[in-house]
Amino acid sequence: MSDLPRPRFVVLKFGGTSVATAERWQIIAAQIRARQAEGLIPVVICSALAGVSDRLQRLLPEAVAGGPEAERVEDLLDDITARHEALAEALGVPLPGAVAQGLDLLKRLALGAALAGEHTPRMEAQLMAQGELMSTHLGAAWLHQQGVDIDWLDARSCLRAVSDPDRTPTAAFLDARCHDDPDPALAERLLTSAAVITQGFIASGPGGETALLGRGGSDTSGALLAARLAPLTARLEIWTDVPGVYTANPREVPDARLLTRLEYDEAQEIATAGAKVLHPRSLGPVRRHKIPLHLRCTPRPELAGTVIADHGGDGAEVKAIALRTGVALISMDTLGMWQQVGFLADVFDSFRQHGVSVDLVSTSEANVTASIDAGQAGIDLDALLTDLGRFCSARLITGCAAISLVGRRIRAILHRLGPALAAFEEQRVHMVAQAASDLNLTLVVDEAAADASMQRLHGLLFGEGGVRPGLGPTWREIFEPAPKPPASATSAAKGPWWRHRVADLLPLAAAGSPVYVYDRATLSASAQALASLTSVDRVLYAIKANDHPEVLSHLRDSGVQGFECVSPGELGHVAAALPDLPADRTLFTPNFASRADLADGLGHGGLVTVDALHPLAKWPDLFSGREIMLRLDPGRGQGHHAHVRTAGPQSKFGIAPDDVPAALAAAAAAGARVIGLHAHAGSGIREAGSWQQTAIFLAEMAQRCPDVQILDLGGGLGVVEKPGQRPLDLAALDLALAQFKAAHPQYSLWLEPGRFLVATAGVILARVTQVKVKGDRRYIGVDAGMHTLIRPALYGAWHQIVNLSRLGAPKPWRANIVGPICETGDTLGRDRAMPVTEEGDVILIGTAGAYGRVMSSNYNRRGAPREVLI
Repeated sequence: MSDLPRPRFVVLKFGGTSVATAERWQIIAAQIRARQAEGLIPVVICSALAGVSDRLQRLLPEAVAGGPEAERVEDLLDDITARHEALAEALGVPLPGAVAQGLDLLKRLALGAALAGEHTPRMEAQLMAQGELMSTHLGAAWLHQQGVDIDWLDARSCLRAVSDPDRTPTAAFLDARCHDDPDPALAERLLTSAAVITQGFIASGPGGETALLGRGGSDTSGALLAARLAPLTARLEIWTDVPGVYTANPREVPDARLLTRLEYDEAQEIATAGAKVLHPRSLGPVRRHKIPLHLRCTPRPELAGTVIADHGGDGAEVKAIALRTGVALISMDTLGMWQQVGFLADVFDSFRQHGVSVDLVSTSEANVTASIDAGQAGIDLDALLTDLGRFCSARLITGCAAISLVGRRIRAILHRLGPALAAFEEQRVHMVAQAASDLNLTLVVDEAAADASMQRLHGLLFGEGGVRPGLGPTWREIFEPAPKPPASATSAAKGPWWRHRVADLLPLAAAGSPVYVYDRATLSASAQALASLTSVDRVLYAIKANDHPEVLSHLRDSGVQGFECVSPGELGHVAAALPDLPADRTLFTPNFASRADLADGLGHGGLVTVDALHPLAKWPDLFSGREIMLRLDPGRGQGHHAHVRTAGPQSKFGIAPDDVPAALAAAAAAGARVIGLHAHAGSGIREAGSWQQTAIFLAEMAQRCPDVQILDLGGGLGVVEKPGQRPLDLAALDLALAQFKAAHPQYSLWLEPGRFLVATAGVILARVTQVKVKGDRRYIGVDAGMHTLIRPALYGAWHQIVNLSRLGAPKPWRANIVGPICETGDTLGRDRAMPVTEEGDVILIGTAGAYGRVMSSNYNRRGAPREVLI
């Protein structure tokens, strides 16, 4: 008999939402039976019913307050009772006597606190424990009715808090610590059970009194009990309302991806950095005893979730982005700390004496900055700052948030994070801290900007999609499946246009590649979307984005009202492509133009924009009797890359606001009449309020210009380039500009979109020339390169890349997509998920309708690609 393998335990912890309904208890029963079928003994740990602990926490303070609060105490007690009675009715069991006794104890404790006029930590622990005790008594009653052989266990009999004379009585009762040493006697006792149900959150104090395990106590209970039953514990399962750990908070970033596996230390960093799905304290016991921890989703039990264990991972990568709000910084400046022994010991002793816990620390020769949780209970920051004043000049910075990139060997991939860190380029970064463990890189920014920065950062790091070890489906894919189209709907309604025209595209590639292909329907849709803006009086297409004659003609027919050109060559090109276009439907906006260029533009007959003082002051005869526009610099650029931001001191464009009076004087002296003001902040902007800010700036400048009738807000309307990015909200843009026009009805508003109208309509088709593997890098060579599309090399731009010949095939490869140009920078995409690819396959590069063919070159004498409109 002794040679037979001993039964093993599996600990399953279910949170408050997982035990609050009859449907969820059906799932719990099914999981118990499934674990028993594995030959395991389930040890089920339950939280209080959802919402009960919050109400219990309010009971004693309101009882002590008395007065009108006494009525609220009755309401709280009635609500707690009703929740348990409703669940018992839904389960079809009478309310267990133990639950009725627990409800009666709540009333007595509340009455005692009211009579005494105070409540103690001991009373609070006793009261709060009733939530878990009542939920497990109710669950055990129903499980017995269902024929499940299960024993009810009081968690206080197996988890005991350790005595610590340095801890306050409040902490001893409400935030107890228990050791996680294996308890063979407990294991022997539970081996006689078919299944066990017990409580989370509670333990017994050193003297046997009830104690609580603090925030996240139920998760901690699961980890502690799993450790106490070691080495017979097969795993710990924590069941909650989410499937596991994600690459970001999925409720804020629906395209966050499930992390299917994590190392213990990675999970610890993610939890500590702010992820709510798992409490950091629950990881220590399972890590010490090498117990796998599985995170599972009660509403979706079929999902595998996240497995946290020692997987043996040692690669360098970012696993997740965590956001922690409510952060404050204490910045300590002094020249005296340089080579001063004991300075850090002195200042951090002050933190200890005032009970303030420090999270992050950054130091230099004259400054130490520490981050703290501004919501720490019972701390007096003013007193701390006063105390720190003995050693340094200390100041408090509030309203901050910490964004952490968590992964493994972060220092080894800093060079690859450069483009992603552009998400912070326009934010104020107060602090940067890199963990000595090399598991995270944290940036502290203004809390108001944190959500947008985190979402953009996630899109840059994880938006590509595809196959990657350890990454599962997105939250959106699991919980927001795409609605099924009606039977009459065509496939053209789903996904980018090219997915539904593969049969048309492959022959075009066979006829010669590389080739740019543009879709008429997509061009029409973009033009009509802008034409629907009621607040915009004129939309002019910036032809530098794509000057194909058929594209120009199609956009005019689709509602575009004019065309913006930046060179005499573009003006001539439009005149040749659209010979019947009235001259006043063109706008000439050159930059650092020569006298000859300006004379050419003025001779064309359209409106001309002057963007510098020099032409007006040096060539006044050109402008005599002319109506012109002035291009102004709004002072702060925006956009997806430094090279596309067209405002601010670092930009060559526009007249600085301080120089406007001189420009107006020069225009008047030349005999010119300024009828419009123009500003352009940058490109790739997806924040709807940007153009309203430009309009406000121009309206302020127009107060100096009595003849101004037109405010040209520029272009720069961004498009979605990769999964996870949010599109520009045109309705919000229209509303913002309508609000401006209501206050300034005298102005006509113009927009000059380029990329927005054509980017998503265009793709590049290229053919695979060869595949190469060098070390751990795989390269897929194609006949398109930086001579075909220079944006990746110039801007670090990201374009979707797919193997059109094998669309829908599994993607086991990670590869760099490279061209034939003799330059290291000739890379179209890095580390892309690709199917097994062979010579001759057709590769599609998406969102290539803007700044693609127009920027191509004959470098290496390769020749420019052809263009086709379909």
